[in-house]
Amino acid sequence: MIKNVLFDFGGVLYNLDFSKTFDAFEKLGFSDFEQMFSQYNADTLFQDLETGKITASAFYNRIKAMAPQPVTDKQIKDAWNALLLGFRMESLEFLIQLKSDYNLYLLSNTNVIHYDHFSSQLLEQTHYPSLESFFTKAYYSQDIGLRKPDLETFEFIIKDAGIQPEETVFVDDTYSNFPNAEKLGMKIHLLEPGSLIENIDFKNF
Repeated sequence: MIKNVLFDFGGVLYNLDFSKTFDAFEKLGFSDFEQMFSQYNADTLFQDLETGKITASAFYNRIKAMAPQPVTDKQIKDAWNALLLGFRMESLEFLIQLKSDYNLYLLSNTNVIHYDHFSSQLLEQTHYPSLESFFTKAYYSQDIGLRKPDLETFEFIIKDAGIQPEETVFVDDTYSNFPNAEKLGMKIHLLEPGSLIENIDFKNF
């Protein structure tokens, strides 16, 4: 019996378009940005940002050092945030209904720059005080110092939340994030492109 639902954020509750960030960095002179960062892969710089090992300022400085032409912090920030399109409002509303039947958790590979941006969007577009208000607890990679798909990430959440993995379903839009969650006993649901969490039959796991 499922008691807990662990949600990914981007591509599940929030719309992303990585190509917009690739295009934005290309306009800043980067020819290989997609090789450095994508939905499925991130090199050391981006992993360090996502696990809170470096600050936003340090990130900007390292990007500027790699840039083929002079760029400002704002240009980098705008390009980095270009992939962030907006919340799936109906999915947020659905979480409120779902919360009456399950313990809801969030697990997101994100970073302080993106977090600040989508938090401001939420305040501007809704009456909800924070994304965290929808969940029993939200786990952001930059806060816990751990990222998906690492085994240690799921072990940490299971222990910290005090949940049983076999009573938990993990919803993500990226299949490569699943193997270690499954290894620990979690059930999984891949949210295919165009699908919405409102259409998941949580009672069927």
